[in-house]
Amino acid sequence: MQQHPHHTRRRIQQLVERLRSRIYREVIDVEDLHISPPVDRLTYEQAQDLQYEPVRPGRQLGPMWTTFWFRGSSRVPDAWQQGQVDFIWKTHSEATLWIGGRSIGGLNPGRDEVPLNAEMLASGCVEFQVEVACNGLFGSVGRTYDTVEPFVLDRCAIGLFDPAAWNLYYDLLVLSELERQEDLEADWRGHLLGGLNQVANGLDETDPATWPAAQTLASELLAHGNGAFRHELSAVGHAHIDTAWLWPIEETWRKCTRTFSTATLYMDRYPEYRFACPQAAQYAAIKERNPDLYRRIKAKFDTGQWIPVGGTWVEPDCNIPSGESLCRQFLYGQRLFEQEFGRRCREFWNPDVFGYNGQLPQILRQAGVDRFLTQKLSWNAFNKPRHQTFTWEGIDGSQVLTHFPPANTYNSTASVEELRRLVREYRDNDRSSQSYLLFGVGDGGGGPTRDMLERLRRARDLQGLPRTEIRDADTFFLRLEADCKDLPRMVGELYFELHRGTYTTQAATKRGNRKAEILLHDVEFLSVLAHRLKDVAYPQEEIGALWRLLLTNQFHDILPGSSITQVYQDTARDYADIQARGSALQSAALTALSDGEEAELRPLNTTSADRCEVASLPDGALRYISAPAFGMGEVIKAPRPVTIQRQQDDIILENGRLRAVLRADGSLSSLIDQQTGRESLAAPGNQLLIYDDHPTAWDAWDIDLFALETASAVEPAHSCAVVTDNSMRAEVEFSRRIGAASSMTQRVRLDAGSGRLEFHTRVDWHENNKMLKVAFPVDVRAMNATYEMQFGHVERPTHYNSSVDLARFEVPGHRWVDLSEHGFGVSLLTDCKYGYHTLGNTMHITLLRSPKSPDPEADMGQHEFAYAIFPHAGTWQDAGLVAEATHFNFPVAWVRSNSPPHSLFAVDDSNLVLDTVKLAEDGDALVLRLYEAHGARGVARLTVGLPASRAVRCNTLEDPGEPLPFDQGVVELPYRPHQLISVLLS
Repeated sequence: MQQHPHHTRRRIQQLVERLRSRIYREVIDVEDLHISPPVDRLTYEQAQDLQYEPVRPGRQLGPMWTTFWFRGSSRVPDAWQQGQVDFIWKTHSEATLWIGGRSIGGLNPGRDEVPLNAEMLASGCVEFQVEVACNGLFGSVGRTYDTVEPFVLDRCAIGLFDPAAWNLYYDLLVLSELERQEDLEADWRGHLLGGLNQVANGLDETDPATWPAAQTLASELLAHGNGAFRHELSAVGHAHIDTAWLWPIEETWRKCTRTFSTATLYMDRYPEYRFACPQAAQYAAIKERNPDLYRRIKAKFDTGQWIPVGGTWVEPDCNIPSGESLCRQFLYGQRLFEQEFGRRCREFWNPDVFGYNGQLPQILRQAGVDRFLTQKLSWNAFNKPRHQTFTWEGIDGSQVLTHFPPANTYNSTASVEELRRLVREYRDNDRSSQSYLLFGVGDGGGGPTRDMLERLRRARDLQGLPRTEIRDADTFFLRLEADCKDLPRMVGELYFELHRGTYTTQAATKRGNRKAEILLHDVEFLSVLAHRLKDVAYPQEEIGALWRLLLTNQFHDILPGSSITQVYQDTARDYADIQARGSALQSAALTALSDGEEAELRPLNTTSADRCEVASLPDGALRYISAPAFGMGEVIKAPRPVTIQRQQDDIILENGRLRAVLRADGSLSSLIDQQTGRESLAAPGNQLLIYDDHPTAWDAWDIDLFALETASAVEPAHSCAVVTDNSMRAEVEFSRRIGAASSMTQRVRLDAGSGRLEFHTRVDWHENNKMLKVAFPVDVRAMNATYEMQFGHVERPTHYNSSVDLARFEVPGHRWVDLSEHGFGVSLLTDCKYGYHTLGNTMHITLLRSPKSPDPEADMGQHEFAYAIFPHAGTWQDAGLVAEATHFNFPVAWVRSNSPPHSLFAVDDSNLVLDTVKLAEDGDALVLRLYEAHGARGVARLTVGLPASRAVRCNTLEDPGEPLPFDQGVVELPYRPHQLISVLLS
């Protein structure tokens, strides 16, 4: 070989590409081909009734989201019968090949062929149908033209596959890619180049007689294995099919058909192939829509090739859903996996989610999960993760083994460069020689290609690459557990330093989620009462269906607000369905509990804390009520009337607990806690601020730090009027313009006896790339603010001392945020908002955004929401903040009853919150779910007002555990800080 390595490499690379063109010995275009009119998504059976007409290549298809069905046949030459025949199709779209009523495989851009088996060729003629979806893997992303759709019938053919050309091509491809790695050991690189040059000197790709010698040389090079020690890479096929994103959910089920059909097909040809598939909802959809494919999936599970993973209903967002929703993700997900496959998942598989709250380790452990896999934090914009294999410890001390695949993707192509890079960049090489690789086309589905599988076959033990083997998740984690040593420990939330806009975008969806969670909570409790007290059947099936619909919409590209317009049209329909069917169940339970029209209308408290407050009757009339925890209450006299008075431009609201001074411009100039005499504000509150919101990338996902530099005050209110003035409620209404084209009407409310001032708000929002926040500068100094999260709380800094602090310039929270110093604090409450930031002494709630991609209509139109300010003496724990925020979110129910006030479930310790009361999924026991809310330790007594004889601990999957002391209707519950406790009550 002459010394011209650059030209030699180019020569080898071009030779490999020419060899690729020899993979098909012969190709026959299909002449007998017919097309249907454009239709909506149809089943295979429905497509048989369509009218078809002849079609030739060149036919334009579209518009976006339409479907075409093709029908055709092709004679298979006798000489091809003993060979492998591929079906070849090219429409630059997603498509499914159907033969004999069965979905055979997916046909996507970059995957234009499906191998056919002997059974399909036996008659000598292939009869087929192709279902073409006029969209790409990523919906409309990548469209070249505005006026012409990119979908066109370019080719329909069958080809005679040449395995000799195929094998030689992949041998030379992997070897040449390896040789081109500049950091490869010089001696091995030189040997590779010399060997490949020798191949090039003797190989004529047009002359198969030269191939065996080239194959021998390639095999000798591939036989060079690694030394005694080498990184051990486990790989698994994966597709990461977003349940919705740049396509509507109905298209997702077709993506599952395409992907799963291809996966099972490839498993016949690659016995080593393992495919990890999460999301129970997708299994349920395929079982219903394509039973034949589902049988193939279960058959491949039996061979060990199909690997259910994850344990959840979908891959959920982990910032917005409630703690109970996350428990239900595992309850319904693990139940399906156990019912269908006889096993539960041990790993939480959630690779593409925008942060992970600090209660997740405990929720995982209580769902039988002790392992966690993600890679999303590799996207962090400020601070990259220090470790990729570690112990993640939740706020209660629960631990899970955590692994971030060091390729930093769930869509690996298994290229030589990627395999080498992941070893080089693995942050825990000093602690472990094991890592995981998730390979396959993902997000839009598709899964592993034959190209990837062939590459991995050659990477098993090749000098210069990690030792690589395809392994299922359980095998990988067992190897990791046995190998890793001195694991680092990460405690608390895994905050994602990107995509902070997802706490706010698509506000109507987030509101729908919160209201649905509240409704289902109440439906379950009321249905338990109707079942136990009135012997009414518990609507288990109906409640389960509503939960599964809600959980589906908690998918990590739906609830965060990062999907297209059609997705949110579907979501609005689903939330309306949940409200309609859930309200009917709620009404049925209340009717069953009623003692008749002659009985007194009484308030029924569906929360864990006693409440005394102004409540609205079903007809809107106001009453002051007292109701014990989870119990029947009564109407009582208000402790002191609320008053309202004007003083020049100020309006003063007062009720004996609070004195609020409102200005005519809509701001809050003073808020005095009359029990302590403390002024809550350091400057006017209820400051409405509008920001330029043009993130440099990921429009719907991101809020960039520089946006906070663009704040400007919203115009002062142009009208101010007292709209309610009676002994129980005072309300002042303000109207104002916002931005260029929006408006707000806000009612500021103070009720008799209330410790919170409420802001009930309607916004007609029509801005472009603007963000709306409300700010309250409070007279409190503290280094940390406290935010509610799922089943607990998290403290975050109020300063930017470090890059870690700065990265948290926008954070997720649930129903409240608090800033407290010793002896006094101020809290903000929300009824459907999740984005916050606190800097210094100023607390902000992010109210609305207006991104334009991927949904140009995001957040446009009418919005309704409420927030409140709640000053308090002492700590937020002492002030009962959790109960205050719960009552702000949960209205009382009303029922006609002759019963005196009484509680059905009462906990004698405010540290422990009874969150959920439901009927067990199996049997007739009750499930009670409680959590420790304050970071305390103790023993609580839970008094049960329903007939019961036995109490045992259980996990969130409702497996019975150890008995609990239970005597005369009282359960004794020892608890630890932040503990989640579930009880089965028989």
